Amino acid sequence: MAEPLDAEDAKLVVLARAAMARAEASSAAAVRDVDGRTYAAAPVSLSTLALTGLQAAVAAAASSGARRLEAAVLVAGSADDPGIAAVRELSSTAVVIITDRAGNPL
Repeated sequence: MAEPLDAEDAKLVVLARAAMARAEASSAAAVRDVDGRTYAAAPVSLSTLALTGLQAAVAAAASSGARRLEAAVLVAGSADDPGIAAVRELSSTAVVIITDRAGNPL
């Protein structure tokens, strides 16, 4: 069984689950930059653009000026999500947490 999340990481789960609900998506993600700002997103599936929720959250952070990430949460995703590489590109030491749909760490 995984360790319980601290308050800041639990907040990322709440934000990701809210994005998932708003978009009626099967997964979503949220990231926190080193300044404490948070960004949440659900997957984007357009004919001209396809992003996982984690890729979209990292893109939102980067486009808002985030230079480094502290943590990322991927709700109902998997360890092969290409957004993990985007997280690592900004911060090799960022914590990446994968949870089930309910937000329980895997």
